[in-house]
Amino acid sequence: MRGPVRSGRPGAGAGGAVRRGVPAGLLVPALVGVAFLLLPLVGVLARTDWPSLLHHLTTPQVTQALRLSLVVSGWALLLSLLMGVPLAWLLARVPFPGKALVRSLVLLPMVLPPTVGGVALLLAFGRRGVLGPWLESTFGLTLPFHTAGAVVAAAFVAMPFLVISLEGALAGLRPSLEETAASLGAGPLRVFATVTLPLLAPALAAGAALTWARALGEFGATITFAGNLPGATQTLPLQVYLLLQDSPEAATSVSLLLLVIAMAVLVALRGRWTGGAVREARATPPEGAAAPADPAGFAELGAPEEGPTLEKSPIRPGAGVGAGPAPAPAAEESDLRAELTGYTHFPLTAPAGTTIAVVGPNGAGKTTLLRALLGLTPRAHAEVLLGGRDVTRLPTHRREVAWVPQDGALFPHLSALANTAYGLRARGVPRAEARRQAREWLVRLGVGELAGRRPAQLSGGQAQRVALARALAARPRLLLLDEPLAALDQTTRARVRHTLRRHLAGFGGVCLIVTHDPVEAVSLADRVLVLEGGEAVQDAPPAEVTRHPRSPWVARMLGGNAWEGTAGPGGTVELAGGGLLTTAPGEGTPPGPGSPVLAVIAPEAVSLHLARPEGSPRNVWAGTVRELTAVGSRLRVLVTSPEVPPLVAEITPAAAADLGLTDGTRVWTAVKATEVTVVGL
Repeated sequence: MRGPVRSGRPGAGAGGAVRRGVPAGLLVPALVGVAFLLLPLVGVLARTDWPSLLHHLTTPQVTQALRLSLVVSGWALLLSLLMGVPLAWLLARVPFPGKALVRSLVLLPMVLPPTVGGVALLLAFGRRGVLGPWLESTFGLTLPFHTAGAVVAAAFVAMPFLVISLEGALAGLRPSLEETAASLGAGPLRVFATVTLPLLAPALAAGAALTWARALGEFGATITFAGNLPGATQTLPLQVYLLLQDSPEAATSVSLLLLVIAMAVLVALRGRWTGGAVREARATPPEGAAAPADPAGFAELGAPEEGPTLEKSPIRPGAGVGAGPAPAPAAEESDLRAELTGYTHFPLTAPAGTTIAVVGPNGAGKTTLLRALLGLTPRAHAEVLLGGRDVTRLPTHRREVAWVPQDGALFPHLSALANTAYGLRARGVPRAEARRQAREWLVRLGVGELAGRRPAQLSGGQAQRVALARALAARPRLLLLDEPLAALDQTTRARVRHTLRRHLAGFGGVCLIVTHDPVEAVSLADRVLVLEGGEAVQDAPPAEVTRHPRSPWVARMLGGNAWEGTAGPGGTVELAGGGLLTTAPGEGTPPGPGSPVLAVIAPEAVSLHLARPEGSPRNVWAGTVRELTAVGSRLRVLVTSPEVPPLVAEITPAAAADLGLTDGTRVWTAVKATEVTVVGL
């Protein structure tokens, strides 16, 4: 206990170093600024007639003004909410011409002198104003010198505080949360009520409190537009102005009351909203770390998988050690037929029970494909049939397509159990039954003991399992997983991959998994769909994609050397970067001369020598070692050569020691013609 106490002393630890290092040139003006803001408040406290304070605050004039101020500020807040919330939504979410001008109009009352604002209101809503005569003749409403006018003046200067607070919160709200809720079957109103509004509640409350406090203290616009009529428009700030002339001591007492109210609002905002957020953020466990209690961990699942293997495991998910109960199928067996146009353009079909791994470089259109199937992007359009049912023109929440984005998008205000039950509740399942099924799914994925925890209390692996349980519990026809394991460390990723593979076995629909990990593609998928530039370059079983990749990116992802070139005579390949590669006849019909091809060489097929090798190798080049990287129990050696593109060899550490390889070592590389696989592009 004494260690933390010592580290918390001023000047101790990293914080102390920061404090000791503050330049005097910044510290002195900062302290002067604090004093400049504090002294007026000290003046009010020092000049307050404390024995007469209660008497000053309970006079009929002051109590009447206080009641009127509360009425005016309350109605001003309500008016600001009615207009400000939709306005903040438009500014944050809807692109439209002139948005910058509208935002400037919202901010204008904050920088406009209040008396000028009052004059502007008078010219707009006065009896001789733009709308004043029409309001009086049509509704019999006269705003100047009326309580309603005081409300309008207060709302005019206070509403920007609400709009700014709410717009910032809306802009910072992750769209994936609302989109995921829609994919789980929640309609727009339900998404707003159960996801958007709870997440905006702190910002909405903060903005409302600031708006109310600003309306309570409004003076300039009120006296200019509504006048200073006792009982009608004479609010507490106006009462202070009058008391300064007749009773300065009473004016000081009322000023102290307004000061206390304003300070109470600010203290409440700081303590409740900002402080709470900081505490929650600090409670989040580090990525990949286990939460304090995880008795339903992965010990029963066996050891993690080895590195990338080229053949999919013959043991289907659900078999073997720790398989547990078979997961419930989708709502019904559903095949997929889709025709994609736009940035992503190709047909996609899959029978029920198929898992497809979608791979490709950044910008290839992988996420666009998933969002097109959800109907969430204008970049691409998908004509989608699920189980023979055309869902193309249906909104996202009616497609029965569940989505797990890369960040999981767990709703931070709901527990793991409530998150998992969300899709069931959105589809009309009674609360008790939805929670029962949700708990079963959490148990199946090894996180049943964490049902009561919020997402901030879960580790990365636990959160991913809850997100997966939520999607599977919704019983979709189509399951879309966007790099669900990318944010996890290697150990956690292997464990979650075991669980995911097991529970996809009984899924009756189609599953698409976007991934950059060859292990995920091979171990989870029945097919691998390779995208480049929005086009499907290859769609085949994992073993076929591994043996005959039609994409340089995929070949490199799988750890091979991939060289593009043109087929030449006699089984040669003229490389695009220069150089000639000799190959041997392989499977199938060889590409004709002049055809674009991809030559793939496995790193383990590359041999390294200190002298030019003699004998059978047909492809021999001189080069220089540029990089050595440990991969498991082997070393990957990058060799550059002026004759051919960079080449990666994989050797044992003992072989590297025998050759004395270091960065800059001159070597000879050799590749047998039979070790080169040529694929037509």
